Amino acid sequence: MNRQMGLLTKKLGMTEYYNEDGDRISVTVLLAKGNVVLGHRTVERDGYSALQLAFDDQKPSRLSKPKLGQFKKIEAAPKRKIREFRVPAEVAEKYPIGSEVPLEVFEAGQVVDVTGTSKGKGYQGVMKRHGMRGEKRTHGQHEVYRHGGSIGCRLTPGRVLPGKAMAGQMGNATVTVQNLKIAKVLPEKGLILVRGPVPGGKNGYVQVRHAVKSAIRARHGKKN
Repeated sequence: MNRQMGLLTKKLGMTEYYNEDGDRISVTVLLAKGNVVLGHRTVERDGYSALQLAFDDQKPSRLSKPKLGQFKKIEAAPKRKIREFRVPAEVAEKYPIGSEVPLEVFEAGQVVDVTGTSKGKGYQGVMKRHGMRGEKRTHGQHEVYRHGGSIGCRLTPGRVLPGKAMAGQMGNATVTVQNLKIAKVLPEKGLILVRGPVPGGKNGYVQVRHAVKSAIRARHGKKN
């Protein structure tokens, strides 16, 4: 299944937005200006159809010679991030190599899926990581208040099952939030305002694309 059009963006932070009815809405501000088409993927050559986009200017000294060659070939400034967005061939043809994808691919009220890297929390215990209640602090308990407790499974199967809730790395993972609404698009400023929070911290990179589930519902004639 081909996914719909998307853009690479940078999270600038959160603010408040007032709609036409005067309602105050919390929004995340995403900088989306500067998405350059670096290449096309075709079914005949690559087995799938996609757009390769590059975003956010980078110093030439920070890139390898093969990467620099890609940008010199299309006469574009070197970029920091490169991602592919799978789109139908007819959509890819609308954006020639070297052109900049406009923010108008999105509009206010549209439903989107947002993907980013969540904030890293380091190595955490079971109470913070999984919300466990902890041990009681009375009747002879000694320094085990925040421990995870037993993890064994007795004789059968005699091992710790995969996915067991234990202490470990928390955050710093790729997270996708589906079906967020776009509050407003500001093409002159290169900004997209998305209702609610999105994964990641300030200046983190975020992928915004047309919602997959909404496309499926539209294809089957179902309402959102």
